[in-house]
Amino acid sequence: MRATPEQEAVLRRAADVAHKSLTDFILDSACQAAEQTLLDQRLFMVSGSQYQALMDLLEQPEQANEGLRDLFSRKAPWDKA
Repeated sequence: MRATPEQEAVLRRAADVAHKSLTDFILDSACQAAEQTLLDQRLFMVSGSQYQALMDLLEQPEQANEGLRDLFSRKAPWDKA
């Protein structure tokens, strides 16, 4: 991975403050960013009225949905080995 001298200096300072090696700091930071990116795909914020509309929909009797059945039967892309 290539970084400008300025970027490397910032990363080294932050790694020192965190009492980590540069490699450990970069890997930990990258993993945290990756986890947050994945969570952002599954977590969303709604207003009170939107929440109530969603709850109303969820309380309705379920209907067969082959597409959803197929989707939920597959592993998530990040769970594949």
